[in-house]
Amino acid sequence: MQSPWLYIGLFLLVGIIIPIIPIAFSALVAPKKPNPIKQSTYECGIETVGDSWVQFKAQYYVFALIFLIFDVETVFLFPWALAINALPFFAVAEGVLFILILIAGLSFAWRKGMIEWV
Repeated sequence: MQSPWLYIGLFLLVGIIIPIIPIAFSALVAPKKPNPIKQSTYECGIETVGDSWVQFKAQYYVFALIFLIFDVETVFLFPWALAINALPFFAVAEGVLFILILIAGLSFAWRKGMIEWV
């Protein structure tokens, strides 16, 4: 009789070995001839002027997070929209409530000036 822990152990073993193999292989076959040209910062074919580490405004991160949130919510709404005819009233009401919460979040972000429609 097989134990379920055997499958968990096998899963963990395979999950650890599979990423290690390509990393070890690339470390073995990677060329090891560093020089100043290879070590220099490269951006779009243009030589960098000054420090290459530039701090971005927090608004870019907020915009990216808002996009990610609404993108993930769209993934959750897609199956609900496909099965809306077969869902009971409670499920439809929950979906409508979910959409209303999304609209409230979007309007909040818009009022705070986090999203600029250019």
